[in-house]
Amino acid sequence: MTRRPTVLITGAARGIGAELARQATAAGARVALVGLEPERLAALAAELDGASWFECDVTDQAALSAAVEHTLAAHGAIDVVVANAGIANHGTVAVTPPESVVKVIEVNLLGVVRTVTATLPAITAGRGHYLLISSAAAFAMLPGLAPYAAAKAGVEQFANCLRLELAHKGVTVGSAHPIWIDTDMVRSLAADLGTFRDGLRRVPGPLGRTVSVEDCASALLDGITRRSRKVYVPRSVAVLSALRTLMLGPLADRMIMAQAKAMVPQFEAEVAASGRFFGSHSTALGGDDAR
Repeated sequence: MTRRPTVLITGAARGIGAELARQATAAGARVALVGLEPERLAALAAELDGASWFECDVTDQAALSAAVEHTLAAHGAIDVVVANAGIANHGTVAVTPPESVVKVIEVNLLGVVRTVTATLPAITAGRGHYLLISSAAAFAMLPGLAPYAAAKAGVEQFANCLRLELAHKGVTVGSAHPIWIDTDMVRSLAADLGTFRDGLRRVPGPLGRTVSVEDCASALLDGITRRSRKVYVPRSVAVLSALRTLMLGPLADRMIMAQAKAMVPQFEAEVAASGRFFGSHSTALGGDDAR
């Protein structure tokens, strides 16, 4: 009997991670769910055939090592790792407490690095695959996303260099670049901040629309199956990547800056009125009180 591959997913309690776990299971894999919400993880594991779960903060190396040991004990191997755990702050650097700014980078970038280092022996042993979740923010700029964009750009470059380091061992590495996925994080931004809603309406074409969690997870699963180097969600995000020199250049700088003069003060006022620096589903994070 052929062994079912095991996919370890961080940030698996909700959103993209949870839906990817469902679709991967339906495709014949076993999943190891890693996240911070034990009730949600337990319920999802009970729903999915052969799934295991482990409560873990991706900024805690010891906890990640324990999650790996638990997964290996339950499934015998780890074939794919999806480093999906991520958060986004509400607010500019000027009005956000330093600990909240740093927390975004700790989770979104250092959490990915820690996840890779904790799972590397198991993935190397099985000549497996990494999918590291970056973002379209890695090659675009918007005021209010400084720590998020910095972290996601770091994830992309970490994946690019890691791919070269591991190729001779038979390990493959991809990075995923979603934009505006209909998750709790994006819905919270839209609910709290009128400037975010207005800005999204100004973005032309498909890049200004939210993508369903189901469609995003399907694209990620296809990327895993193909061991793709890059996964863009939607596919039109590939255009942003190809045009990143323009997107990050002086012309774009001037265009966005002209709008930012009016937008940023309004954005900062809305963050203060919301009373928090993270989405409503992330209130357990430190530094949430914006008042």
